Amino acid sequence: MAARTTTKRKARKAATPDTETRAKTRGGEANVERILDAALSVFAMDGFAGARIDAIADLAGLSKPNLLYYFRTKQDLYLAVLKRTLDMWLVPLARIEPQSDPRTALTDYITTKLEYARDHPKASRLFAIEVMRGAPVLGKVLQDDLKQQVDGKVTLLRRWMTQGKLPRRDPHHLIFMIWATTQHYADFSTQVEAITGRTLQHPAFFTAARQSILDAVLGPEQD
Repeated sequence: MAARTTTKRKARKAATPDTETRAKTRGGEANVERILDAALSVFAMDGFAGARIDAIADLAGLSKPNLLYYFRTKQDLYLAVLKRTLDMWLVPLARIEPQSDPRTALTDYITTKLEYARDHPKASRLFAIEVMRGAPVLGKVLQDDLKQQVDGKVTLLRRWMTQGKLPRRDPHHLIFMIWATTQHYADFSTQVEAITGRTLQHPAFFTAARQSILDAVLGPEQD
């Protein structure tokens, strides 16, 4: 529930400036949320090329002209869906701060990322597809917003490692490892379930996955 609330708060950031202007009212914000939720489902099923605005509008319970009032093109809508996912992921990353206890901060980050994989698998898979395509729509956002956030955390992680608060390793690869291990359970959930018979929806499986990732990323507790 907390993840869904965070996602809703980020919807306005995910929209284009024109959409922000149109969504000032409570009803407008609710419409944007309905559109983004419907678009996620359609894009995840049919891809960008196969998705139709009419289908998204129908699923959102709106007319096509009403949808186009908020998002003028299919690409604007696709970008907004992807940015909403990225914004959702950046919130827990931003919580890793200099005054944080390193192990606690990374434990919380890994836990939250795994919860997002459990609760928003379609969003994770759509994001992965966009990146594997070379990020033709999201590329600039990755180079700006995401890179800026990661650069700051890399500097902080390197400082903690120098101080002996974390095992020494390349901070970039540490972050990539967290992304890879947590998002795997969403992006390859079919494969995970085929092999284990379970998904992150199973509480014991979630707990075991979380602990395995923590052990691999953080290593044993230091004296």
